[in-house]
Amino acid sequence: MSESEYRTGREGEFTYRGHTLDELQEMEREEVAELLPARQRRTIERGLSVEHEKLLEKASEKGEEETANDPIRTHLRDMPILPEFVGLTFAVYTGQSFERVEVEPEMIGHYLGEFQLTRTSVEHGQAGIGATRSSKFVPLK
Repeated sequence: MSESEYRTGREGEFTYRGHTLDELQEMEREEVAELLPARQRRTIERGLSVEHEKLLEKASEKGEEETANDPIRTHLRDMPILPEFVGLTFAVYTGQSFERVEVEPEMIGHYLGEFQLTRTSVEHGQAGIGATRSSKFVPLK
């Protein structure tokens, strides 16, 4: 099979489950929810919390403004990324600081928290003197 058999849509054009970004942005929230994965769909169908609704309002206000350079600060790592967020910048809280996340079309259907990790990888150095029984015999120089 060649590559062309797997492609959907035109080359370079983003589609999500057969819909272009413009079509997704014109849809109602319930219509978009039908296209999302089960966990995100259930989150929307059960009703978003007051904080989530406030974040949606902020995002729609930022989307209407021409200069949307300032990121939208949020602690809501469990907010599903909707088509209306594309092009906006969020500052997502990692537990220590707010880190920037620029929303791209490929992120639709994921959560904001997936793009900023809360844990860092640990790289252990050499064991200190007295850390283990065998470290007695490690030369100092």
